[in-house]
Amino acid sequence: MSWDLPPSRIRELLRRGAELVLHPKPEWLDELDAATLAGPARQQVAEDPVLAAAIRRSNRSNLRYWAAANIRAPGERVPADLGDVPLAVARDLVRRGLDDAMLGAYRSGQSVALRYWIEIVFTLTSDPEELQVLLDVSCRSIATYIEDTVDAIAAQMDRERADLTHGTHAERREAVTLLLDGAPLSPQRAQQRLGYRLEGAHWAAVIWSDDPDIDLAALDRAADLLAVAAGDPRPLTVLASAATRWVWVHGEPDLARLHATAAEIPAARIAIGRRRVDLDGFRRSHHDALTVQRMLARLGAPRQIATYADVELVALLTADRERADQFVAGALGDLATAPPELREAVRTFVAAGCNATAAAARLYTHRNTLLRRLARAERLLPVPLADNLVPVAAALEIQHWHTGT
Repeated sequence: MSWDLPPSRIRELLRRGAELVLHPKPEWLDELDAATLAGPARQQVAEDPVLAAAIRRSNRSNLRYWAAANIRAPGERVPADLGDVPLAVARDLVRRGLDDAMLGAYRSGQSVALRYWIEIVFTLTSDPEELQVLLDVSCRSIATYIEDTVDAIAAQMDRERADLTHGTHAERREAVTLLLDGAPLSPQRAQQRLGYRLEGAHWAAVIWSDDPDIDLAALDRAADLLAVAAGDPRPLTVLASAATRWVWVHGEPDLARLHATAAEIPAARIAIGRRRVDLDGFRRSHHDALTVQRMLARLGAPRQIATYADVELVALLTADRERADQFVAGALGDLATAPPELREAVRTFVAAGCNATAAAARLYTHRNTLLRRLARAERLLPVPLADNLVPVAAALEIQHWHTGT
């Protein structure tokens, strides 16, 4: 395709606009992220914290790349972005079994970015002729850049699919995927391929990170620490994506030990399923762990390690985030925004069977201090605690996982 450079005045305006793109407003980025993760076709990506974080990183990478190119050489054709971020997205999409249709997220992002770019353009000049040329040149530049990048990523996805058809990791992931999907793969054959016994009890885990700077070897280290905490010398570890490991162990993890050792890898997060038995348990414990992971992502919960037993109720209550927020606000009233020590006093009091002495001991505080906090909290609740105990307890549990306090 031929590519003619615009006049020097237009190139200068384009350069100035690109400098503004390097410093986007937070609300612009929020809308860009929402657009690229919206819709039923992308629900699986939106619910996966690793993939969602990768898409958000890719959005920022796309903006920076196009802007930097137009600062360096305004008006020239911007080559496809084949840096680490978009190629990592391609790799992770393939390893999740997602197809090229997911690349529509780039075009959704293009629509939002273009709208904000037009806002920027109208701050650069008021001359009608300049506006017409600048809009024509920049819209063509953005559209071509996105199309070239999408084509390049699609080609990379084809190469990733070819790579995944060879090697131990590919065979292991294929066998696990068949088992999780309920395909007619005999347990004996699966055990041979996986080197992992499918009879007996299983505890599944998902280990991941949404930190773009983490050393991915740290995730393998976290998987090793989980196996040690479970006393299992032969765990099953599957490379689900660059930043995700699926793990199964036969022993119940010692959570205190795991918390202590995994603290050295704070960017690695671990979601652990419930004890389940045999082949069906292999599947169900994995789905438990995925539920924990998605709930932590949905609430933005800061907890590094969580189990299905910890979050089962909260996961059910927060499946619809908007309705969950409404429930919390209705149950807690002004207590929802009160100091954390008041909310924790009520939560611990309820968890201790409404025994003030036991609750004070758990909080390492004096009983009278606890009673004063409970009295303050009572005045903030829309309904007395005794008359609304279960909803208040559930709302506080949701908020505890959401804020970590």
